[in-house]
Amino acid sequence: MSGHSQFALLRQRRFLPFFIVQSLGAFNDNVYRQAIIGLLFFLGVNDDERSLYTTLAPAIFILPYFLFSALAGQIAEKLEKSRLIVITTTMEIVIMSVAAIGFLVQSLPLLLVALFCTGLQSTLFGPVKYSVLPSVLKPEELTGGNGLVEMGTSMSILTGMIIGGGIFLLAGSHGPVVAATAIIALAVCGNIAARMIPRVDAGAPALKINWNPFPESLAVLRMARRQKAVRNAILGVSWFWFVGTVLTSQLPSYAVVNLGGQPTLYIFALALFSVGTGVGSLLCEKLSGRTVEIGLVPLGAFGMTAFMIDLYFARAGQATAQGLSLLQFVQAPGSTRIIIDLLGIGLFTGFFVVPLFALIQSRTPKSEMSRVFAALNIQNSGFIVAAAGVGLAAHALGVTIPQLFLALGIANALVAIYIFSIVPEFLMRFLSWLMVRVLYRLRPHGVEANVPDEGPALIVCNHVSYMDALILSATIPRPVRFVMYYRIFNIPVMRWIFRTAKAIPIAGAREDPALMQRAFDQIDAALAEGELVCIFPEGALTRDGSIAPFKSGVEKILQRRPVPVVPMALRGMWSSMWSRRDSRLGRMRVPRRVRAQVEVVAAPALPANTDAARLEAQVRALRGDHP
Repeated sequence: MSGHSQFALLRQRRFLPFFIVQSLGAFNDNVYRQAIIGLLFFLGVNDDERSLYTTLAPAIFILPYFLFSALAGQIAEKLEKSRLIVITTTMEIVIMSVAAIGFLVQSLPLLLVALFCTGLQSTLFGPVKYSVLPSVLKPEELTGGNGLVEMGTSMSILTGMIIGGGIFLLAGSHGPVVAATAIIALAVCGNIAARMIPRVDAGAPALKINWNPFPESLAVLRMARRQKAVRNAILGVSWFWFVGTVLTSQLPSYAVVNLGGQPTLYIFALALFSVGTGVGSLLCEKLSGRTVEIGLVPLGAFGMTAFMIDLYFARAGQATAQGLSLLQFVQAPGSTRIIIDLLGIGLFTGFFVVPLFALIQSRTPKSEMSRVFAALNIQNSGFIVAAAGVGLAAHALGVTIPQLFLALGIANALVAIYIFSIVPEFLMRFLSWLMVRVLYRLRPHGVEANVPDEGPALIVCNHVSYMDALILSATIPRPVRFVMYYRIFNIPVMRWIFRTAKAIPIAGAREDPALMQRAFDQIDAALAEGELVCIFPEGALTRDGSIAPFKSGVEKILQRRPVPVVPMALRGMWSSMWSRRDSRLGRMRVPRRVRAQVEVVAAPALPANTDAARLEAQVRALRGDHP
């Protein structure tokens, strides 16, 4: 859309240093954790002791999230954010120095202490990680920015595990020295990058910190539940961590028992999932049209379910061969289907989680952002622990890994249906996204530049078809409250979409004066809350393709609530099957073109004292000779 690309953010100082810091942090964490496992083999630790570590280490790392997330959220709210990132990356240097000593003296207790401290440092960094993005990115960049962050995180985790696991294999007797040097060097690089992040103001500098973690944890969890859409987006993100933890924790055994591979085949299986997640995350911007498009969430959820269920049927039992190398596995019958399934799960996971992060960021006040993400981290930790418990319980009950994947796929569908039934906005946005993307190719001009990033504004546009509101909502980065004629609002099926989108029905003074007055009251209340409101001043769909005179209702709105007015125009919609052109000609409404091109044009905002005639002239000029 508009020739923009999320990768342009990687050339800008407001994003690139932060991206490097968070990627290096995830990379270093996994290098360190895998290097500890390598040290266990290096020291010849027996299987029982290694098993104890692999059980104990994740618990040690995640414990600080339960204990200190609420405190971390308050600190991230109170302090200037680039300063806080420098502080946390400086902590990482100190912690990794302690860990380096642990490698050099080969002390597992010291390494576990450093691992706890690493979890503490990650806890402090977590709330600032996602609360930075809405401060430095425009609304139309949120989805792309989150996609880059998720891609960077998933690939950093993967490469960190590979490199961390290979240190002792490649360095041999020099493994402790190499591991110690690597983790300190990575921490130093992260700190250098952190010092290049531009200033990002604190969300609530006057906040008084409550140092008692337990009541504050409850307080931030309650704060995160205020808005139903945000609350369920947080539930969706936590469910993503549950699914990811169950899936990835089973891959080491799955690669050997069910895929018949050598133990290293696990890395290949993890790489498929990680690469799929990275690609899906990056595709979100293209599919969303640079808006916060939560319609992708149902697509992601049901895609995840489809591929997880198919993964069960692709290999329901144990492999007939064992000890396969990577090449032998790829060449074996049935492997292509498994590879596609693992990639597909990751791909649709990206579609699922990236819009959820963008939704939380776009709907949460900046003065509460860090604390809401602290609440998210607390809930994520609980879901991760629950996922580990489910894996252990399934093993104890004799449930096979493919059966667990099947159950996970079914549970994923049930959870998704539950979330979408509580907040129908997700499903509504999916249906409207599907209709718009199937029927049209949208070409916006000036929308991102002229629609304000925040604050109230009134949008006026010509009215051509029943799809106009959906077309505009698909191109305007921010949520919009549409005012529409009550008869259009009450069209079957579309009514559910419009009502869920909080559209405002209106009638003429002669038809229903009470409904008209309620509409004006709702418009004023929405503008008072800092929302965007869009009206079609013609008052009805065009009957001949031309723009009808604008009614005076727009002037009443602006007299009551003076706000900027953004003129917009739709081009190419008159030939749509949803306009009145076909009914006027006595023809059936059938599309004459598949994916017809529609242009959405916006002009700079006009002051609140603009009258209806001037707005009409501006919209006519924007539309030109393109009905």
